[in-house]
Amino acid sequence: MGFVYILRCADGTYYVGSTTDLNRRLAQHEAGMASAYTRRRLPVELVWSNQYGRIDEAFAWEKQIQGWSHAKREAFIAGGIDAVRGWHKRRRQA
Repeated sequence: MGFVYILRCADGTYYVGSTTDLNRRLAQHEAGMASAYTRRRLPVELVWSNQYGRIDEAFAWEKQIQGWSHAKREAFIAGGIDAVRGWHKRRRQA
């Protein structure tokens, strides 16, 4: 089992990660012991997470979301996958 998650940092940026134990990982982030990125941007807030059957599935989603722009991540957090389907196509037409 694995989780992918998105944290909103104090400076408004997003951090995307994956883990096998979401509660433990969130506690590590909040204590400033999980990532240099989040440690410099405390406090952090969990804004989205999803559970997968296998950690490699969660890791694949983590990498996909990490490649997204800030605006696309915000749309995804607010509206899920349907909010970002065809994102690049819509952005090119604008």
